[in-house]
Amino acid sequence: MRVIKNAKIHTITSGIVDGGYIAFEGKVIKEIGNDFDPKQWEDAEIIDAGGKDLTPGLVDPHCHIGIMEEGIGFEGNDTNEMSGPIYPELRGIDSVYVKDMAFEPTYKSGVTTVNTGPGSANVIGGTFTALKTYGETVDEMIIKEETCMKMALGENPKRVYGSAKKNPATRMASAALMREWLFKAREYHKEYQAFINKVEDAKEPKFDMKLHSLMRVFDGMPVKIHAHRADDIMTAIRIAKEFDLNVTIDHATEAYLIPKQVKESGVPLIIGPTLGYASKYELVNKSFTSAKVLEDHDIEFSIMTDHPIITLDTTLVQTALFIKEGLSREVALKTLTYTAAKLNGIEDRVGSLEVGKDADIVLWDGDMFDVYTRPSMVIINGEIVHKV
Repeated sequence: MRVIKNAKIHTITSGIVDGGYIAFEGKVIKEIGNDFDPKQWEDAEIIDAGGKDLTPGLVDPHCHIGIMEEGIGFEGNDTNEMSGPIYPELRGIDSVYVKDMAFEPTYKSGVTTVNTGPGSANVIGGTFTALKTYGETVDEMIIKEETCMKMALGENPKRVYGSAKKNPATRMASAALMREWLFKAREYHKEYQAFINKVEDAKEPKFDMKLHSLMRVFDGMPVKIHAHRADDIMTAIRIAKEFDLNVTIDHATEAYLIPKQVKESGVPLIIGPTLGYASKYELVNKSFTSAKVLEDHDIEFSIMTDHPIITLDTTLVQTALFIKEGLSREVALKTLTYTAAKLNGIEDRVGSLEVGKDADIVLWDGDMFDVYTRPSMVIINGEIVHKV
């Protein structure tokens, strides 16, 4: 048993416990309180936080760590299967290399969970996986093998296949392909459900690996749609409504230009990366004021790095710039923890400090949104993996 006492505990879901303590054993949080009794914890290892901020480990809701490896080039890049635009059967977990040099600076910066997966070359590109950022093998780091189905609109599929004189070469064709395969998957799903539920005269559909994977979106599997521009965002919303999908729109660079429409849709967003330069036309309207606009319109959102587009260890640098332009600190911290976990269906394990959840904890040596601040201690699954 370990106990961290005298901490300013940001639980995220239950407010702040000032001068509190948190006890954890094995991989799980056992107790959180504000009346530390040394007699109760005589057999525990006691860590004095010195009144500093203590938060859940940060969660990145959309990145490509371990799949688009740093410092390697072609051999370490398994991000996009560009032999065709429709690949729902791919699984990001099958490309994760946990010896990617990016993992160590990531957990040392306080990011303890990542949702990593395929890129956006394909209209339908396969599933993301949620991992802890510390471990020896991907299997021991897994939180959830498949968190969501990745889809993409906009410039990337159009550029990849259009330049090769293949379909899709336009935004219209990307949307049409997405609809075509969703129609097919919905019919396959109906036939499959009728068969397994023993509906009279129902026959098992001929197995199709693409459709068998994609049909899970009709059982509620989240769909992650890559879209930057306002027109692509509205297309994503339109398709989500047509097929009653559980969707997040990822990147959502121009969502702040159409906040009323996004709010009315009820679709949550995962925004970013906003740090760095506009590398293509659909990023020309990116702005650090976007998060404030979304907060002002009460739109649910979290913040992504898209690592390695910007590296995971710059998570707080990017967020501080959103705060500089008006995002509240409270919402900023929530977007990096609970909301990021919730939008990927892993909030039962990570994203807040609660009894029974994973003991993923970060103790900061100052104001976490100050560029000079760093974690003085990082704990993942109850293990101290970094200490200064």
